[in-house]
Amino acid sequence: MKRDPLIQFKSKSEIYDLQNESLRENLRYVAERSPYYKRLFSKAGLDIASIESIEDLKNIPTTSKSDLQLFNADFLCVTKNKIRDYVTTSGTLGEPVNFMLTESDLQRLAYNEKISFSTAGCSEGDVIQLMTTIDKRFMAGLAYFLGARELGAGIIRVGNGIPELQWSSIKSNSPSACIVVPSFLIKLAEFAEKNGIDYSKSSLRRAICIGEPLREADLSENTLTKKIMQKWPDLSLHSTYASTEMQSSFTECEYLCGAHHQSDLVIIEILDENEKQVAQGEIGELVITTLGVEGMPLVRFKTGDLCMAFYDTCRCGRNSTRLSPIVGRKGQMIKYKGTTLYPSALYDILDNIEGVINYQVQIYTNSIGTDGILIKIGAVNPSPTFEKIITEHFRARIRVAPEIRFEPVELLAKAIQPEIRRKPLKFTDMRESI
Repeated sequence: MKRDPLIQFKSKSEIYDLQNESLRENLRYVAERSPYYKRLFSKAGLDIASIESIEDLKNIPTTSKSDLQLFNADFLCVTKNKIRDYVTTSGTLGEPVNFMLTESDLQRLAYNEKISFSTAGCSEGDVIQLMTTIDKRFMAGLAYFLGARELGAGIIRVGNGIPELQWSSIKSNSPSACIVVPSFLIKLAEFAEKNGIDYSKSSLRRAICIGEPLREADLSENTLTKKIMQKWPDLSLHSTYASTEMQSSFTECEYLCGAHHQSDLVIIEILDENEKQVAQGEIGELVITTLGVEGMPLVRFKTGDLCMAFYDTCRCGRNSTRLSPIVGRKGQMIKYKGTTLYPSALYDILDNIEGVINYQVQIYTNSIGTDGILIKIGAVNPSPTFEKIITEHFRARIRVAPEIRFEPVELLAKAIQPEIRRKPLKFTDMRESI
């Protein structure tokens, strides 16, 4: 497979030509090696040679997360003795899915993250503090480590949480950048304030942010970003989007106007409910086809993530497509009292209410068979008056108010971040299956 670290700066026609060539190579590979895709193509009566360009992808059936769960071993295109690393998805919308990577896949992962770091403004000689886990079969932590090495940067593997340890490392090693779940930056700043640390004078100048959106779909700053910037105005925050399934990522450049697509590693489609391409400026489901994956390549995989694409040339000079933040997941859509919601809308309201320490959103099927919303809140001063204030915030922003229940902050914190999970569990879906 052809890789070009400068492909994002090439013309759109050059990007298109490289993707088409890589697509044809990829389809020949899976048609020969993947038991799952052999079966899928045969059942669809599809001659893979007829797929010559991205426009022809619509003739191939899509692949879903349930397909990966049910037929996991059938996606493997190599013998087990070629596998060098075993990872799993986070299991946000169900049981985690196993993925197996070859040496070639690990090299691709390092290349991907090197480009991502470069896009965000990191370079050789930077020191990057990793504030996320590298264990628990987590692909992202491994990717960051491999990518920093490939870039020629130093990396400090502190892991997630423990503000005291993070600040000790910052003081000792002077990292210029960090990889972090953005809400943790507020905890870092609060710890510094309580312990007399002047964090405005710290070495940190850049944060590569994962797991939580920094902006709205129109790329304006969301509440979380505004809160971080109030405390840390000189810190450059770069949003990223990635998934285990596509083994690559999208990263914001210095202009912070959408995450850039790595065109030589994945083909993207933004599709509506009928699997048709949405019009420019509309939100749809991200569907990906991996390029250059040896172990478990995917063709037209439906991520379940809803976003918008931007196709104009970025001010940085890149011609690659950019993605908005993920506005929601198809499986997390809530129909509540005639209003369609996604958890991110609820998070943005809660993040903007002073006195809310932490929270968890729970969706359930109520007594009349429709969606109900319960929000468990850990607060500074829980009271009926504060509950009324919270309710008024929801009515003002989304016209409806969910059920509120206060819980002890420490108890809720354990529910949000159980030891067995890699990501915070801010949303739980208890709805009955139909």
